[in-house]
Amino acid sequence: MAHFLTEEMILNMGPHHPSTHGVLRFILQTDGEMMRRAVPDIGFLHRGIEKIAELVPYQSFMPFTDRIDYLASACCNLGYAVTVERLAGIEIPEKADYLRIIAAELTRIGSHLIGLGALLLDLGAVTPFVHALRERETFNDLMEALCGARLTHNYVRIGGVSHDEPPSFREKTRKFIDHIENEFIDEFNELASFNTIFINRMVNVGVISPEQAIEHCLVGPNLRGSGVKYDVRKNDPYSIYDRLDFDVPVGHGKFGTLGDCYDRYWVRVEEVRESCRIIRQALDQMPESGAIRTKLTRAFKPPKGEIYVRTECPRGEMGFYLISDGGASPYRLKIRTGSFTSMAIISEVSQGVMVADLVAIIGSFDIVAPEVDR
Repeated sequence: MAHFLTEEMILNMGPHHPSTHGVLRFILQTDGEMMRRAVPDIGFLHRGIEKIAELVPYQSFMPFTDRIDYLASACCNLGYAVTVERLAGIEIPEKADYLRIIAAELTRIGSHLIGLGALLLDLGAVTPFVHALRERETFNDLMEALCGARLTHNYVRIGGVSHDEPPSFREKTRKFIDHIENEFIDEFNELASFNTIFINRMVNVGVISPEQAIEHCLVGPNLRGSGVKYDVRKNDPYSIYDRLDFDVPVGHGKFGTLGDCYDRYWVRVEEVRESCRIIRQALDQMPESGAIRTKLTRAFKPPKGEIYVRTECPRGEMGFYLISDGGASPYRLKIRTGSFTSMAIISEVSQGVMVADLVAIIGSFDIVAPEVDR
């Protein structure tokens, strides 16, 4: 009987690969189509924005936060602003708080539309991605009307927001969330989520137990996909989230094993529904008029001290650790992101799967490269 000798092959996936969702490189150790493991190699997109924070005034750093996660810029704006405001003891006008949350939750919907559509595109389904982009264009139009920008919004300011709501903004926003909640999600599920081929590609792949998820410090939908019910908006509320009623979707092994790729995907689908609920309540509660920004001195200088603030972004908990020496710029700013924390577990969950399954695993984490390399 003949004996076949096999040898391990090292393959590069990226840094320029459509399924790595940015400039990321994975070193694949394979035996044929089976993977021993995939090792992330990061650093291709490092821009040094934490160092830049030390060189510019507090207010001037806000546009740089857009670039931490370009698909969720309003959420990144909000996290940085809340950090500085808590350290400086700045009170926010009530209407500004509501406008911030409406912008953040609209951004969460827009980000998840790209994340869900891109995952399906990675696995060969082109049409759902086009449908998701169609809806995201409406989101872009709403944000453009609100702040003048479609991608890097730079909407939040220390002390409030840059612009008040434009005429008919509430009506257009209600129409959008009604369409997403009552029509689009059902259409998308019928087209993609409940497609047998897609389900078979996702279930029982990349399984992460609740214990593993906690050990590896996963956050956001990647943590909740493993059944851990933890959301900063609920567990450590900020802004006006404690006034709003919404649920925290978690994975439960919908078609396969708890914590598989499908559970992480499905949590994001359900989060889109919850964001619609949040926006509707915020629109109902928001005052018709009022100030949108607390006026700060031109030479704004928070007191000496340090603070850590976390907020819930589409890719999970984003933390800002800020040290002030009493000057016009931060002494030190450290940013913690969800995509970076998810890198550490890929080597473990990629062991023993096929090369094609790695595409599903990476897509299910909804990684954005700028969150990995700051």
